[in-house]
Parts: sequence; C-alpha cells; structure tokens
Amino acid sequence: MTPAAVPANHPKIPDAKTGILIANLGTPDGYDYWSMRRYLNEFLSDKRVIDLPSWKWQPILQGIILTKRPFSSGENYKLIWNEEKGESPLMTITRDQTKALRARAAQEWGDQVMVDFCMRYGNPSTEEVLERMVKAGCRRIVFVPLYPQYAGATSATANDQLYRALMKQTWQPAVRTIDPYFDRPDYIAALADSVRRKLGDKTPSKLVASYHGMPKRYLMQGDPYHCQCQKTSRLLKEALGLEDGIIDTTFQSVFGREEWLRPYTVEHVAELAKQGHSDIAVISPAFASDCIETLEEINGEIRESFEHAGGKEFTYIPCLNDDPTHIEVIMNVVRENIGGWVKA
Repeated sequence: MTPAAVPANHPKIPDAKTGILIANLGTPDGYDYWSMRRYLNEFLSDKRVIDLPSWKWQPILQGIILTKRPFSSGENYKLIWNEEKGESPLMTITRDQTKALRARAAQEWGDQVMVDFCMRYGNPSTEEVLERMVKAGCRRIVFVPLYPQYAGATSATANDQLYRALMKQTWQPAVRTIDPYFDRPDYIAALADSVRRKLGDKTPSKLVASYHGMPKRYLMQGDPYHCQCQKTSRLLKEALGLEDGIIDTTFQSVFGREEWLRPYTVEHVAELAKQGHSDIAVISPAFASDCIETLEEINGEIRESFEHAGGKEFTYIPCLNDDPTHIEVIMNVVRENIGGWVKA
C-alpha cells in the first residue's frame, strides 16, 4: 500500500526530532550605553526580578536608573569583554557548553536530537530559538535552565519566557522542564573536583561559597532558593571532607535598599580579613558559567574588599563552565527527562 500523495501546495513538514534547549541568564550585545540600556531595561522590568508595581517602579527605572547605570555597568563589562569575539564571556562560555553538549548528545542519540541555547534577556532570545527548533522539526523539547538552585528570579522566569514563546506557536511541541539539581551527587562531585584542581592539597582558612543574592522577603514568601544554597554548601563541605566552620555561605550582587539574604559576600570577606583569615578561596555554586558577577564582582570588588581589610591571599575558583564533568552532569539531567522520547 503506497502512502497517500501529499498535495504540492501542502506546507513542508520536517522529520520529527527531540530538542534540548539550554537557557542562561543573558548578556548585553555590547558595553556601549544603548546596548547596556536595552539589556538592563529588559532585565529590571521583569516582575520576577523586581516585583514592585509598575506605576511605582517604572518611573524610577526609566528616569533614574537607566540614565546612569548603563555607563557604570558598561565600564564593568568592558573590563571582562571578549574583544576577540566581540561578546561577553557568558556568551562565549554558553556557546562552548552548547557545543560540548551537542557533541555528547550526538554520540548517544545521533540525529534524533537537536541542541541549542537561548538567553532569558538579550540575544539569542527564547522566542527566536524556540521558533528555529520548531521549524527544524522538534516536536518535543527538554528545557534546561542553567541554574542549579531554583529561584523565582532565575529558573521560574526562564520557564515563564518559554511558556510565553510557546503561546505564539501554531503547533506547540511537548515540553519538559527540569528539577533544580543543587543536591545531585554528580553536581556536588563536579564542584568538589573544581576546588581540588584549583587548590591542590592546600586548604584555605576559609572557603566562601558566594551565591547570587535576592531580597529576604522572597524567602519569607516561600522561595526555596536560600535553603537549597545552604544544602549545596553543606554537601560540598562533606564531599571535600572539610571540618565544620571552614566553609561559609554568603550572598552577593545586592541591589536596592531593602534587606537581602545575608551575610553579604563583600562585607563578609572584609570581616574575615579583620579576624585574621589571611587566605581565603571563593567559589560560586549558583553560577553555571562565569559572568560579570564572578569575573568582575568576585574577582574585582570582592577581592579588593578582602585585600583592603588586610587579607593576603584571595583565590577565585572558576565556575564549572564547559568542564567535561559539568557537561556530564547536564547530560545526566537530560537523560532523566528525555526518557521515552528518543531511542538509546
């Protein structure tokens, strides 16, 4: 029996496949004023990030913050910009992560799977990449926000943006979003390995686990982020075999006047120096990729705070980035969510 002929004017339907879409925070297209302003406007207009009423927040954002902050933020990005490729380190690293994941997925599933990445803010946008994947035939998509710990301002807003993009699709693919992976044994092992590679046999007087901050009010409203950060630090301490009191959990990138999760990293490292801790190491378990918050804030502002208070030796432990152990963690997460969609 021969299949029915497809009319000549029928839209072409590509062969069905499964997509893996990883999502990172985002980056400005450049460090000039207007590129920074566009990026900051999108980021700071997100209700998951700043939940104040629009009538109250937007005049402040548009009239004060976006007049000045693009200049200072642009100067910070300029310090770390990948001039060779004309992009921020976050873009470079996310592309490298995607390339490595694509290679691993091809080894395991061949051409059944398509791997791509998007940014919550800036380019490539979630909507743009989803459209490309759907046109390529992705009838099923595993969506992987690169945030080990869940927070409304990270994982949830990435999912929100995906759902908004799906609303514009005539033929929506089936979608699976992942659980946070903050306490996975393979993720903790990868973090521990990164510490050992950087420090060797040396144990600093303090290992500071610095996580991106958020308003304390969000914790009180039920956001699990703070608790998941604390558990990551505890599991990392156990994996490294550290004694109690060696690892401290702190929070960085405070914005605005209200109280955020404490202790603040920039203040805490200065206090450590004053207490006589002359050598510390800092790791950033909430960041899957090195970015402005790690390369400039931690290795710049926070390092300076420690040294100005009398600290002598400051070691920054890079994010997992495209390290093979990290790519394997992401692959394991994908495997658990792609079950039944592809043939082994």
